[in-house]
Amino acid sequence: MQAIQHILAATVLTLVQPVAACLAQEVQGKHVMIELNALEPVEDACRITFLVQNGHDTDIDSAVYEAVLFDTSGQVDRLTLFDFGSLPASRPRARQFVVPGLACAALGRLLINGAETCTGTDLPDDACNKDLELRSRVETEVLG
Repeated sequence: MQAIQHILAATVLTLVQPVAACLAQEVQGKHVMIELNALEPVEDACRITFLVQNGHDTDIDSAVYEAVLFDTSGQVDRLTLFDFGSLPASRPRARQFVVPGLACAALGRLLINGAETCTGTDLPDDACNKDLELRSRVETEVLG
């Protein structure tokens, strides 16, 4: 009898886990993910590499985000726009930006203020800002 209960419990657990994962994804909703992936010094500049994923069901034709770059002491170094271009639905894209006059080691934090531009056919309102997911694979913190 106890063996049957263990089998039933394992079966129920196996069935519930995928449902829970789907529900968790629905709760967060469809969104854009921006990951600060790499910083590379180039001459008198810093090459910033992002991995971006459009989690919506429709393409984003143009996504431009306003960013604030802070130095390691916490002072604003500059405000800039990062034009991520078109982002196909459910596909990752890598984008690189060379920021002149910025030493990569001096970049303490990066704040994504929000989308300056977000266009596409049948995109939901606030598609580029709602539930925006930010990550960093480097020591530089990304905020939003």
